[in-house]
Amino acid sequence: MGYLLVLCVGLLAGMLSGVVGTGSSMMLMPVLVMLFGPQEAVPIMAIAAIMGNFGKVLAWWREIDWRACGAYCVTAVPGAALGVRTLLALPPHAVEIALGLFFVAMVPTRRWLARRAIKFSLWQLSLIGGVVGFLTGIVVSTGPITVPVFMSYGLVKGAFLATEAAGSLTVYASKVAVFNHFGALPLHVVIDGLITGSALMVGSFAARAIVVRMSPATFKLVVDGLMLSSGLSLLWAAGR
Repeated sequence: MGYLLVLCVGLLAGMLSGVVGTGSSMMLMPVLVMLFGPQEAVPIMAIAAIMGNFGKVLAWWREIDWRACGAYCVTAVPGAALGVRTLLALPPHAVEIALGLFFVAMVPTRRWLARRAIKFSLWQLSLIGGVVGFLTGIVVSTGPITVPVFMSYGLVKGAFLATEAAGSLTVYASKVAVFNHFGALPLHVVIDGLITGSALMVGSFAARAIVVRMSPATFKLVVDGLMLSSGLSLLWAAGR
């Protein structure tokens, strides 16, 4: 029943992420934490995220902005590796609290970034990449930040989805490599990650047909609702 729940939520999460560019980890993490614990849930989600983002890259391959992707990844990849090393040194209870607080805090942060309508250049994208990469290494996903960051560079719709997914794919690959290096990636975690990721990939492809139908206002409300509900559920799990 636990795996069936993961597959169902993963399919919905993949569709949502394929439409708005983020949201899969916010939907899946509370489920994964409750089933597998916070320290196993993070590497499981990292493997699943690789597959989910790969699905989006395949769906929108021709629209990737490789300059923006490269500028972001050059600092985000080492930042993510450092973040994972920091995560492995933290106690599980602290990880649950950090995840919950992060998701809740992203609601006002995303709105603050959106109100200022900041336009980023390539070098600013590189500077932001290091910080976002480090946070991604600790708190699983920073999609709520990368969405306004890549959009502020000027990417929209398919170009945004493809470029953000390509950057995230590289960052999550770095995370998985570090997890494996420090022995935090046993076989059962890899299998759980592949099962979860398969649902995300299917959902990502299914979402391509509806990506052009969602309005910007609906997108913002969906992201805020996901961050708030996921953050509160993780804080509830930490307080049990």
